[in-house]
Amino acid sequence: TLSECLFFFDTMASIPPVKKDAPAAAAQIHKIRITLTSRNTKALEKVCAELIKGAKDHKLRVKGPVRIPTKVLHITTRKSPCGEGTNTWDRYEMRIHKRLIDLHSPSEVVKQITSINIEPGVEVEVTVADV
Repeated sequence: TLSECLFFFDTMASIPPVKKDAPAAAAQIHKIRITLTSRNTKALEKVCAELIKGAKDHKLRVKGPVRIPTKVLHITTRKSPCGEGTNTWDRYEMRIHKRLIDLHSPSEVVKQITSINIEPGVEVEVTVADV
């Protein structure tokens, strides 16, 4: 009923709000997404394993590696440069592999973790967001 609702809101208004004081010295926790991209699967998996090992050594919350479906880029082209002769074709493809790793940590710790030796051909993209 209306009188019960008004009573409830009056009692809630008299309760003081709880203040959440975060210590200023403590580092702010960020949600960090590391995106790894490469054409070479072995190099990509090696870098993923090193990043996750470093994160677990620092006792961070880690999710991943999440394997994103492989992009396959196709190019089909004629073998003959002039267009004469039989119609023969060359088919080329490039496979792009992608992995995602999510971390919950301060940004200073991520700098330490990502300072590992990254294999050639592996691209690393780091995205930082507040929790």
